[in-house]
Amino acid sequence: MEIKNAKFITSAATEAQFLHSEKPVIAVCGKSNSGKSTLINLLANRKGLAKTGSSPGRTRLVNYFDFGEFILADLPGYGYAAVSKGEKEKWAKTLDAFFACKEEIAHVFVLSDIRRDPSEDDLQMLSFLNYHILPFTVVATKSDKLSRMRRKERVRKLAQSFGLGEGNVIAVSGLSGEGKEELVAKIGAVLLRDNG
Repeated sequence: MEIKNAKFITSAATEAQFLHSEKPVIAVCGKSNSGKSTLINLLANRKGLAKTGSSPGRTRLVNYFDFGEFILADLPGYGYAAVSKGEKEKWAKTLDAFFACKEEIAHVFVLSDIRRDPSEDDLQMLSFLNYHILPFTVVATKSDKLSRMRRKERVRKLAQSFGLGEGNVIAVSGLSGEGKEELVAKIGAVLLRDNG
């Protein structure tokens, strides 16, 4: 599968603004600053498609991108301490409402910094996806920060922490491009299953 000409479609602040598409929707979620925008740009082969910020908690809306064969939905980052309780609750409501339309979601990529152990929020997110029987893959981001040997160890550790098989964790680097092929192959398999 080749991704060409990915483009931004729209942002949704409320459930009423959510995009309902004929195309399969793949969602990207994770803690604030887990590398969602970097991952989207990597997949799109474009630097500035999704805005990356030095300060976490930039994505407060659901941002939709057209990737040709599928729609990618970038969800608000969770677990960012420096926002108000009200703001956090608003994000949580947005995420709940988004996942309530689960028959429209083909797959979820849950991003987790490869150097860190899963937070309470990460574990909560996975149990939420398991509970709702939503198919997902954990993407261990920022893998270029570790040696090859250490990466293998961390993927194993993350898989254990999340209660998953190692095949359900893909180590990816937005800088080096490591793991991109595996990610694109995963998307191809999801689309095949969705169209089947």
